[in-house]
Amino acid sequence: MRPRRGTDRIRVRREREVDLLSVGPTRTCVGCRKRAPADHLLRFVAADSGGDLRLLPDPARRLPGRGAHLHPDPACFAQAERRRAFGRALRLTGLANPELLAEHIRTVSVPRGSTDDEASRPRHDPAR
Repeated sequence: MRPRRGTDRIRVRREREVDLLSVGPTRTCVGCRKRAPADHLLRFVAADSGGDLRLLPDPARRLPGRGAHLHPDPACFAQAERRRAFGRALRLTGLANPELLAEHIRTVSVPRGSTDDEASRPRHDPAR
């Protein structure tokens, strides 16, 4: 009797040490075109506000409409903007204003320790 094909696929994935339950859905970044787990990417949608299309970040993944995904990295945002990928990913006929999305990515991608507040400075003297 021939073994079932489905069991062979599962066995091969276990040999590659891929845990299908922990990986979850994967999406493609519209900027760098790399695939990543959906929880590592920022979802955004296009919303019409008074005849003006705007790209809105959707970190909670709850806004209605067609969404696209992007790494929360200014380099990926710049690459997507240069390639004009936002309109294609969202199937838009007009141009969308990416200002809100750019602002959200800038605030999210600020590296830790780059501020001049007291919490980021060491409390002890490293020379001692």
